[in-house]
Amino acid sequence: MLSQLMMLFGFFSLILVSVYWVNRAVSLFDQLISDGQSAWVFLEFTALTLPNVIRLVLPISAFVAAVYVTNRLSSESELVVMQATGFSPLRLARPVLYFGLIVGLMIAILVHVLVPASRTKLTERRGEIAENVAARFLTEGAFLHPASGITFYIRQITETGELNDIFLSDSRAPGERTTYSAERALLVRTEAGPKLLMFEGMAQTLTLADQRLSVTRFDDFSFDVGALMASAAPRPPELEEVSTGALLRGDPELAQTMGIPRNRLLYAGHERLTQPLVAVVAALIGFAALLTGGFSRFGLWRQIAIAVGALIFVQFLVNGATNLATRTPDLWPIVYLPVLVGFALAGVLLALAGRTRKVRHSLVAAVAS
Repeated sequence: MLSQLMMLFGFFSLILVSVYWVNRAVSLFDQLISDGQSAWVFLEFTALTLPNVIRLVLPISAFVAAVYVTNRLSSESELVVMQATGFSPLRLARPVLYFGLIVGLMIAILVHVLVPASRTKLTERRGEIAENVAARFLTEGAFLHPASGITFYIRQITETGELNDIFLSDSRAPGERTTYSAERALLVRTEAGPKLLMFEGMAQTLTLADQRLSVTRFDDFSFDVGALMASAAPRPPELEEVSTGALLRGDPELAQTMGIPRNRLLYAGHERLTQPLVAVVAALIGFAALLTGGFSRFGLWRQIAIAVGALIFVQFLVNGATNLATRTPDLWPIVYLPVLVGFALAGVLLALAGRTRKVRHSLVAAVAS
């Protein structure tokens, strides 16, 4: 039973991760390609987002695998045979518990190690790309919009790095629009930031109020493109980037740096501890709910609906606990409530399955007598 659970868990995880990744990759691809990035950068960003995607998918895959395997064992009467040999619901649930613990261990590695590391690296790479002037400007034959109100065009980039036939429209200033054109230009770095040096061109400024056009011709002109780039000032880390140990310690200096209450750190740390347990709860609920139905030629659709409803209820509690703890950080221990309720539901369903089995056996014995 454990081998079947693991095999189907791998199959469903692959399917769900693929679907989720495709939805995320489309928007990521458009964003990176529009910024002039290469396919290699897209693959790098995709790899860095995968740990978080897998973390979200694994509990669902565990639930689906438990429901599918239990339903198949019931339809093929294997579950009935095991119950007839004297296996109690708790004994039957043992491989499902082992399965949930294995999935929980995978999630623990993701949430405590891989996800914080990948999010930190992803943020660093985004900062590097935001500061990469060449990625935003050095794309020939296309109209680019590196910032709001800025339109930039290069007809040709020579092998020596010279830019030929430049068009630059700047409409950031209220009430006027300035258009620069030059036969050639160079992109250089200075102590004050990157500069665009344009040669043999002109600047046309249109005042919108009176529709007056001013034309200025120049032999050389310097345009500050550093103002268009994202600021390189240090930023506070996000909760997803902080290690679990630092969150559980609730360092007041870290909380002050991030601008959040100290208890918010505690909540985030303990939430990571509960995420692996959610996978165990999902597997047990999926198995226990179907075990209450016994054998039926019409399938266990009612029990499957009960399992789905119970899992939705647990997830509803998770969302409610998150919202409540976010508004009132002092209530961070509430993070454990959904997991406790989930285990209680699984226990109730297993007890109900055992009681149903005893009633069924009593009826069979009465008919036989």
